[in-house]
Amino acid sequence: MPPSRSAQDVPKPDVRLLQDLEEVVERELDRHLGVFKEWMPHEYVPWDRGRDFDGVLDGEPWAPEQSPLTPVGKVAMVVNLLTEDNLPSYHHEIAALFGRDGAWGTWVHRWTAEEARHSLVMRDYLLASRAVDPVALERARMTHMSAGFASDNRHSALHTVAYVAFQELATRVSHRNTGRGSGDPVCDRLLARVAADENLHMVFYRNLLAAALEIAPDRAVRAVADVVSGFRMPGHGLPGFERAAVEIALGGVYDLRVHHDDVLQPVLRHLKVLGLSGLGPEGLRAQQELGEFLGSLNTRAARFDERRATIMTRREAAGRGGRAGSSGTAGAPGRTGA
Repeated sequence: MPPSRSAQDVPKPDVRLLQDLEEVVERELDRHLGVFKEWMPHEYVPWDRGRDFDGVLDGEPWAPEQSPLTPVGKVAMVVNLLTEDNLPSYHHEIAALFGRDGAWGTWVHRWTAEEARHSLVMRDYLLASRAVDPVALERARMTHMSAGFASDNRHSALHTVAYVAFQELATRVSHRNTGRGSGDPVCDRLLARVAADENLHMVFYRNLLAAALEIAPDRAVRAVADVVSGFRMPGHGLPGFERAAVEIALGGVYDLRVHHDDVLQPVLRHLKVLGLSGLGPEGLRAQQELGEFLGSLNTRAARFDERRATIMTRREAAGRGGRAGSSGTAGAPGRTGA
């Protein structure tokens, strides 16, 4: 049992599941380390763009026109970085749930070390390239990290495994689409490298979820249904997240269609969750609920696609974006509508 929690804190089914999955974790950790390619964050940062800021070094004040990023690129990069910044809280959550001993503990620390690269390289890029207001960025980091993070799924190891299988893919997709829409080839290359790490993390957790579906199929399908229907990105508590999420959705970086087609469906298809046979009553109910939710989400995604087309047409007619028709969060990546 994980030493950081008492026997009273850990539900018995979770204890058994963690023990049953230990061998799978060890195997997946070996596979992960075998395919992971070492990379150096400093090699992806355009240091030659950097110069002193105003302040104690009496450098040049930051100004919006210095940024090489598109408007949606700036918004998405800030949201992505501030999300990555909260790594200490994420580490605390999974270390408390999965433990710090054995294969589980080795994975928790390895994952944390790899994830730390992402915030390092993204922050260095933003500051060296003067892509965003450094004072606003630092104040937002302080606010967000001071609030911490509490997982929606901290009550259940199985729900947590299910969540991270989808969340790691969502993060990969968000980084990749941010890079493509950034307007800066250096940013695109950097985020492609970060996204490659996130993909490996997704595969690790997806394979754990596959094993859980074999060990406890009814409970696992219920966990998947609960997680998918209540999914929220880990950055949902960021200051101004709802407004930023709308702009990210309108920019096509991450919206309902992306969430449905590029995040939920690939994992569910790979695991064959909707076609899983031999389930009991609870598993069958969860399977049905999952199918109904996906149908509803697909409908909402289609409606948002139509709304976005209208909004973007209005913005173009107005000559510049930001005001016409940008209210509402129906296509934003918070709670699903993720």
